[in-house]
Amino acid sequence: MREEQAVNALLSKVLQKNADRRVKLVRVAFGEICELDQGVIQKYWDELKVGTLLEHAELSFRLIDAEVQCMACFKKYQPVNGIIHCPNCGSFGAKILSGEEFNVEGIEMDNE
Repeated sequence: MREEQAVNALLSKVLQKNADRRVKLVRVAFGEICELDQGVIQKYWDELKVGTLLEHAELSFRLIDAEVQCMACFKKYQPVNGIIHCPNCGSFGAKILSGEEFNVEGIEMDNE
C-alpha cells in the first residue's frame, strides 16, 4: 500500500515537471534500508504509468548504502542485513545517516 502511494507521488512529481515532454528514464535514489520494497515499486510503476506521458519511461534504481551512528559509542557503521546493531558496543540505538532515501535523482527525456 505504501509502495502504491509512493509511486503515485513519484509519477505526479515527474509529470508535473515534464508535462509537455515524453520521459525516457527516471533515475531514483533508493536506500538500502528504505522501508519500501523495490520490486513492488517497480510493479506499481509498470502498472500506474500506463496511459500517461510516462508510459514508455523506464525506472532505474541507484542503491544507497546504509550508514548509521551508534548513540552509545558514537562509532559509525553499516548495518548488516538492515539490522541496526552496533558491532562495536552491541547497542541497538543509532542515528540513521543514510540508507532510507527514495527520491528522484534524474530524468532523461525522449528525443523524438
